[in-house]
Amino acid sequence: MMKKVILVTGGSRGIGKAVCKAFAEKENVIIINYSKSDEEAEKAAHEISLSGALAETEKADVSNFSEVKKMVDSVVKRHGRIDLLVNNAGIARDGFVMLMSEKDWRDVIETNLTGVFNCSKAVTGHMMAERSGVIINISSLSGITGLAGQVNYSAAKGGVIAFTKALAKELSPFGIRVNAVAPGMIETDMVDSLNEKTRDYFLENIPLKRFGRPEEVAGAVRFLASPEAGYITGETISITGGL
Repeated sequence: MMKKVILVTGGSRGIGKAVCKAFAEKENVIIINYSKSDEEAEKAAHEISLSGALAETEKADVSNFSEVKKMVDSVVKRHGRIDLLVNNAGIARDGFVMLMSEKDWRDVIETNLTGVFNCSKAVTGHMMAERSGVIINISSLSGITGLAGQVNYSAAKGGVIAFTKALAKELSPFGIRVNAVAPGMIETDMVDSLNEKTRDYFLENIPLKRFGRPEEVAGAVRFLASPEAGYITGETISITGGL
C-alpha cells in the first residue's frame, strides 16, 4: 500500500488523537501537530507508532502563519508531499456576549477559523503541484445551530463550514477535495468540563441518549479521506447522535 502523509492539527489529544489513530497503518506517516505539551505529543506519537505507522510531532501555533508555513515546508521537505490535512485544532472561551472580552473573541476566531485558513493556505500549493489531496475541517454543531454562551465559537465554526464550501470550489479543478465534519457532544476534555446539570440537559435532548466517542468522529474523517468518498466535496457531515 502506498504510504499517505497525513497532518493532523491538535493531534495529541481528543478528537485529533483519535483521527491520528484511525490512519495509523503500516507505511503511513502521521504528523501530530500540537502547541503546548511536548510530553503529551510524544506519548501520542508512541501510541500511534505501535500500529506500524511512522509518527512525528510538529509544534506550531496554527494561528501564526509563519509557524504553520515552517511546519508544512518541513514536512514536505522530509516526505515529499502532504496527502491529507485535518484541521482539528481548536479552543473554547465561552461566555455571554455582553461579558465576553475582546481577547476571548479574538483568541477563538484566530485559532478556530484563521488557523484553518493558515494551514489550508500552507498546504494547497503543495497539493496543487501533485494535483491531488484532501482537506477535512473539524467544525461543530454550534457552527450550524449556534449556542448561547458560545458566540465566538459558533461564529468561528460556522465560518469553517462556509470556508469549506468555498475552498472546495476553488480546489476541485486540481483534484483536491475539501469537506467538514460537525461533531455534537463528544467525550473530550471540553465536554468533561461541563457541570452535571449541563451534561444531563444534553443527554436528555440527544435522541441516542449518550455522548459520542472521538473514534466515531475519526471514522467519518477516515471515510471522507477514502476513495469511496471520491465524489464528495464541499459537504459537512453532522455527528450528533440526532441532536
